[in-house]
Amino acid sequence: MQLDMAKLENVVLYVCHTVGGGRLGAVKLHKVLYFSDMLFYAEFGQSITGSTYRKRPYGPTCDELLKALRSLERKGAVRIENVDYFGYAKKQYEANVVPDAKSLTNAELAIINEVAEFVCNDNSARTISEFSHNRAWENVEFGEIIKYNSVFSIFPTEVSQEAIEWAQGEAAKIADERSSKTPVARHDFGDFRNRVLQARFS
Repeated sequence: MQLDMAKLENVVLYVCHTVGGGRLGAVKLHKVLYFSDMLFYAEFGQSITGSTYRKRPYGPTCDELLKALRSLERKGAVRIENVDYFGYAKKQYEANVVPDAKSLTNAELAIINEVAEFVCNDNSARTISEFSHNRAWENVEFGEIIKYNSVFSIFPTEVSQEAIEWAQGEAAKIADERSSKTPVARHDFGDFRNRVLQARFS
């Protein structure tokens, strides 16, 4: 995957604008990016941002997130605050400008919104960290990169060679459609909760 830094910044800004405030700290922001990119890859054969994710004690983290946040902060697009959270220092993010949602496809927005809802509204930083300790996370050493294709290891399915070849063909078609800016219809794999629950506890 090739990193699209401008797109990563826009996704971060979009999440800060959509969620923001006390519901969005560093841990949750990392998890929104991770689950969004991985689930999009599982459905469409490529990620949204092309970011790199590594295994850390509190779950996967995005290598490029700090750089993206610093860039957004310099531009005045995002405000970053250090707040007290039960005696611990916590980062808190607020968007100062409206993100360019038109640069994201309907399929990308659907997954980002679904993930943000689940991560930020239905979980604490602690529970979403524990939730992200899935097979893809378990199968690498601390500090190692979690590859995008590892997302398939968290689904309890044996994939045939024919299915793999079909998926590769579909991914190539989707890549062509995306490069031509043609909206791609989202496949029906069920809602986010079902997919993640299936992945986490399989």
